[in-house]
Amino acid sequence: MAKKTTKNIPYSEAIGELEQILSRLRSGELGINELTASVKRAKELIEICRTQLVSTREELDNIINESQPL
Repeated sequence: MAKKTTKNIPYSEAIGELEQILSRLRSGELGINELTASVKRAKELIEICRTQLVSTREELDNIINESQPL
């Protein structure tokens, strides 16, 4: 999977890439030269996911609050 540097990647794609990194870490497939770059990328992907989850939660809260009678 090509790594995207943009923070506008879909949540499911970010999770998929995180799972790939985790799998490579667990299997010992990552060499010492790739380890730092992979951990940095994982950190970036986690932040992307966190941002999207917070945004979605805020949107849902707004929808729920708008639908409740005063």
